[in-house]
Amino acid sequence: MTINWYPGHMHKARREIKEALPEIDVVIEMLDARLPYSSANPVLGKLAQHKPTLKLLSKSDLADPEITAEWIAFFNEQANTSALPIVTSDTKTLLPIARICQQLASQVRQSRSVKALVIGIPNVGKSTLINSLAGKKIAKVGDEPAVTKRQQKIQVGERLQIIDTPGVLWPRIENRNSAYRLAASGAIRNTAMDYEDVGLWTAENLLQRYPEAVMARYKLKQLPETGALLLAEVAARRGGLRAGGIVDLHRASEVLLHDLRGGQLGRISLEKPSDISLERATEEDLIDSDETE
Repeated sequence: MTINWYPGHMHKARREIKEALPEIDVVIEMLDARLPYSSANPVLGKLAQHKPTLKLLSKSDLADPEITAEWIAFFNEQANTSALPIVTSDTKTLLPIARICQQLASQVRQSRSVKALVIGIPNVGKSTLINSLAGKKIAKVGDEPAVTKRQQKIQVGERLQIIDTPGVLWPRIENRNSAYRLAASGAIRNTAMDYEDVGLWTAENLLQRYPEAVMARYKLKQLPETGALLLAEVAARRGGLRAGGIVDLHRASEVLLHDLRGGQLGRISLEKPSDISLERATEEDLIDSDETE
């Protein structure tokens, strides 16, 4: 599955980020804790690769805590990088942000604020973070991706200035698994994806990684062998059967994705560091094979 979704204001945001970077001390990159690799925009990474970076793993209350710990260790091993799991609505998890930014920007003189640019894909929680740090509603919040449309500057305390930008997606998402993970998590507009296709991928993924959560949520006595059979079970239990007992795959997919996104299935992560190492190796093999043909 390839997703094409790149509104005009995102092109503008990319240009604004590039223009702002020379004045920035630290980059705060917001990632979805359930899919930290897939929710990291490689374009933004290239733009900000020489800046100290704080990676905030948002929605950590929805992610598998053991896998989140693996990601934190993975990122902390990278040069000039710190990582922190957060819940944007829980101010206690946000308290270390200012201190970490000041540590990363140790060259900044005490007489001025550390300037931190917040970047990330749509619907990862940037607006909620801004409002929580500021202690009041400044940024518009919404469930649909791409709510923030323009750059904003917010002073947080005496030593930190946050610069917010619109969420920026890729011009084109080539990695098949990343595209599915993003769609399953809600980072892609529902109108830009095939619900049944994403629902089937999600069902297969959950069966492999979280079979007990699936059985508990849908009160199954036996684990379905395939994603299609799981969707059929979901449909039977959640009003997703049409006349004659025909499975409404769209309805079943809606229910499954709603439960995943809302945490009704428990704390679920869609990828871990070892998955990404394997996918990168596979992609490099494909590139090498293309070059030799």
